[in-house]
Amino acid sequence: MEWLIWVGAAISLVGLVGLIASILRVNRARKSGLSDEELRAAVQAAMPLNLGSLFLSVIGLMVVMLGLAFA
Repeated sequence: MEWLIWVGAAISLVGLVGLIASILRVNRARKSGLSDEELRAAVQAAMPLNLGSLFLSVIGLMVVMLGLAFA
């Protein structure tokens, strides 16, 4: 079941890339000098990416744990 570990690691890595993209998006919005309402809207627009990426990371780590348990 070694392949399960690698699949889980790949899923987790995709989630990590998404989290980094979300962080960069919000950081770019903060540095652009937007008003408070526009900044709030930018953060809310990045929230689905953030939550989806966090979900992928958690699912990937769970798959890795399953692979380790079955190995």
